[in-house]
Amino acid sequence: MNASTTEFYEWLIRVTTLIRAQQDPQEDQLFDLFVRELGQVLQFDAVSKFDAATNTFHWYTEPCFQELKEELEELYRKRLDQETAESEILSVWVYTHQETVVSGNLDEETRFLATARRLRRAGLQSVCSIPLSDAHHRLGSVLIASAHHDAYSPDDVRFGTLAATQVALAMDDAINFRAAQRARERLELLLDLNNRVVSKLHLRDVLREISANIRRVMECDGVAITLPGPEGRKPCVYALDFPGQGEIGEGWELRAGEATGATTVFQTGEPEILSRDQLEHEPLWLGLGLQSLVHVPLKGESGVVGVLTLATRREGAFAVDDLPFLSQTARQLAIAVKNAMAFGEVTNLKDQVTQEKLYLQDEIRSERQFGDIAFKSESLGRVLRKVETVAPTDSTVLIYGETGTGKELIARAIHDLSPRRSNAFVKVNCAAIPATLLESELFGHERGAFTGAVSQSVGRFEVANHGTIFLDEIGELPFELQPKLLRVLQEREFERLGSTRTLHTDVRLIAATNRDLEALVQEQIFRSDLYYRLAVFPIRIPPLRERPEDIPVLVARYVREFSRRLGKTIDTIPSETMNALLQYPWPGNVRELQNVLERAAILTPGPVLRISSEDLRLPDRAPVSPPALQTGPSPRGRPVSDEAERQRILRALEQADGIVAGPNGAAALLGIKRSTLQGRMQRLGIHISRRAA
Repeated sequence: MNASTTEFYEWLIRVTTLIRAQQDPQEDQLFDLFVRELGQVLQFDAVSKFDAATNTFHWYTEPCFQELKEELEELYRKRLDQETAESEILSVWVYTHQETVVSGNLDEETRFLATARRLRRAGLQSVCSIPLSDAHHRLGSVLIASAHHDAYSPDDVRFGTLAATQVALAMDDAINFRAAQRARERLELLLDLNNRVVSKLHLRDVLREISANIRRVMECDGVAITLPGPEGRKPCVYALDFPGQGEIGEGWELRAGEATGATTVFQTGEPEILSRDQLEHEPLWLGLGLQSLVHVPLKGESGVVGVLTLATRREGAFAVDDLPFLSQTARQLAIAVKNAMAFGEVTNLKDQVTQEKLYLQDEIRSERQFGDIAFKSESLGRVLRKVETVAPTDSTVLIYGETGTGKELIARAIHDLSPRRSNAFVKVNCAAIPATLLESELFGHERGAFTGAVSQSVGRFEVANHGTIFLDEIGELPFELQPKLLRVLQEREFERLGSTRTLHTDVRLIAATNRDLEALVQEQIFRSDLYYRLAVFPIRIPPLRERPEDIPVLVARYVREFSRRLGKTIDTIPSETMNALLQYPWPGNVRELQNVLERAAILTPGPVLRISSEDLRLPDRAPVSPPALQTGPSPRGRPVSDEAERQRILRALEQADGIVAGPNGAAALLGIKRSTLQGRMQRLGIHISRRAA
């Protein structure tokens, strides 16, 4: 006997007291304590514990027995594969039959030959294996071995059995305590999850918080929630909580041809537990040192809406017993996903309706209130016939012409004659919005995307979905934003600022400009690929001076409209007034005509329209000698009406003494930008002789 009866009972009382003094005891900590104290009453060279819950062996001795541990674990795995009989493994037999086995000489042992052979090779000669059980549960078995023959007497075995029973009771209490604590934490998680489902509707925020709580309660290393990609694309990681790793992130999406357990669960709707050997087919988690993985489907009324994934670096961490709780958690998550998606759809529809309302109100206040386009000239008739031709298609249209010629009216006419007429017509003036805000205006932004972005904003391309978007002054579009517009035209997809989610849009684009885009391409201010994509169907609107026959029709309409609005009766337009209107070159085109007529209507006291001569005079210049102007032939392919444009530029250059830029230059007289004038001069073959100047 290793110790006297008195010493053993004193030891047992001391160990029991130490065990009870443990705060929040863990099973492994209790057995460590048992092994440390056992050496005071029993002689041994090796101690191992077989844990039936995890099917693993734990050795509490010197590192020299590491090889023995590995051999026994390999033997046990073979038994699980039904290649080795249960009787070959001593610890497993003792656990299964709940009988103590003692052998004083392993050289003469005829049972458990595989175990005995390995113990002898490690230098052990005596062994005592005792069931690790109490009245309620079978936890495993404990094996005590010595390098000496006949090391354990019947009294030693009896006291060892009593000690094993005491530590089994303590371990069972610890297991029950942990189970109760785990059940409480899981219940709290479900209650918290339920509260978040009904109180928060921003999906990503909800799922991030829930993922962190699940990781804490399930004691795992990472949690991911995978949702289907937009419009049938592959599933992607929508929310992730995996501290300390930088390999993967939210928005991760499978490449073409890849498949994971998550995609399988999407298809089958059945949970899946993966071991270390099965993780080689998990490209998302590969290389992170994981040992266990579990995929659980998020099942809603309409089927699987996502997958909950838990990952850990502990082997065998997830069991079938965990699936009921995880499935219940997944059902709550499915409700959260459904509610958030419904909220998102309602919010998007609300935002879209609000935006469309603003655009409709703006449309009511716009030039559209004057009814259909008024014209009599053949040149504008040709333009409208082109409109009728291109309107039923979805082709991109580029409208170009001088400022004030009515490019927006033509764009609206195209929309009204198209199959998209019942949806929104959204207009954006690229020159009126600061370059730093234009991208957000066109494509929208997420909350927190930049300073001042306190809420999510829907972009114009989302509002115009299934309708038409009109980009006026397209020549002013910042160069760095042009590739993103080209992508929308070619791929019909974009991302909001601050978002990785790709949105798709079905929108027709109509662009307008008063600048020479070809010249801007030559100057590398405008992308050539975007220009060719925009100029699928170009329409040039002739300036008002090229269609003087439209002036009487427009004058009659605008005078009638302004009279009604001002509460006046102006029903007579003198012939001399009309002649003056016909003779004026109208550098500001129809918009200038509107302004002149509105001012005249305000100042007219009676029924006869009166227009001040000051309103029909170009800015006076001091008489100077005109510069020598050299004109070359017009470039090939230009319209014949460009000759009128040439003459107008020549007159302006003469008045400006050959000066192009500046407050008194020709560009200012014509009401256009210097670069625009230079581009037109180059196109029309107009050059200024420096010698004459």
